[in-house]
Amino acid sequence: MLTGQVAVITGSTRGIGRAIAEALLAKGASVVVNGRSREKGARAVEEMAGGDRVLFVAGDVTCQEDVENVVSAAIERYGKVDILVNNAGGSSGFALVADLSDEAWQQAAAWILHSAFWATRAALKDMAKRGYGRIINISSVEGRQANKATASHYITFKHALNGFTKAVAFEYGATGITCNAISPGGVETDLMTETGPAAAESAGITYEQFKDNYAQETAIKRLNTVEEVAAVALLLVSPEGGGFTGANLPVDGGTAL
Repeated sequence: MLTGQVAVITGSTRGIGRAIAEALLAKGASVVVNGRSREKGARAVEEMAGGDRVLFVAGDVTCQEDVENVVSAAIERYGKVDILVNNAGGSSGFALVADLSDEAWQQAAAWILHSAFWATRAALKDMAKRGYGRIINISSVEGRQANKATASHYITFKHALNGFTKAVAFEYGATGITCNAISPGGVETDLMTETGPAAAESAGITYEQFKDNYAQETAIKRLNTVEEVAAVALLLVSPEGGGFTGANLPVDGGTAL
């Protein structure tokens, strides 16, 4: 289905990004995976076993140069970028607004929003020349609501990412390029296991309670899986998904109203 296409997925050595990369690879695409750790990148390439169709490019998405390098490396290796998945994005330093640090706010802005802008701008230059492209921004259920204390920075920039999605869709829809968002609910990725305990502590609950809160908010009473998110990504990049643009598709088990 995707034979001959090239996909760039930021933050993809594990978690949702890794699941999407593996799904695209299985459908015939060449994939460029990205992460900060060269060790994890090498392990991901080995485990994915895609041969020449998998390339790891190290980089921190809060750094503009690193983000742009991921896209340019893909073009250098494979000649083009057909699919861009802006998956990387998170936050730390959880606190109520009055106590939230400048550093936590600025990090979240770069991690979630600026990184998507930098990667999208770079990829669009190639996509527009060829009149084809599929861009997916991994947003969050928190970008559709605001009911979690101590996470205002995360909530704010996920909302902004949804606006950016619509803006890109409007500007480039007539050129053969689509741009959509996927908003997962609670998914226990490696990132959640790393940052979740701090978020839970800031809210005065345990990490297990933190996870259960997400599960109990859903209609399905469980966390979503990375494979469920990847399945929607596959639809959006498929030929049958060409009619979707500017959309924000929830994979949240019925959480968002």
